[in-house]
Amino acid sequence: VAPAQAVTGVEVKASLYGVLHLTPAAGEAPFVAVGDAVEAGQTLAVLEAMKMFHPVKAKAAGHVTAILAQSGTEVEAGQALFRLG
Repeated sequence: VAPAQAVTGVEVKASLYGVLHLTPAAGEAPFVAVGDAVEAGQTLAVLEAMKMFHPVKAKAAGHVTAILAQSGTEVEAGQALFRLG
């Protein structure tokens, strides 16, 4: 299997409306921080919708260049949450 190719300027968007959680649980370290290297398929955050938690995953390998929403806020489907470079 070939390693994932790094892609420049990719936005990771919310797949559905819900509450964004940047940490696995209260008081724990965030899934990722600006500057972190991520792999395709890596969980960046979770969206809580109707008491279900849906992972937000990187679609490509790269580095987190921006976190575009705050933890605990409601986000809309299609809203950009992260930028990977």
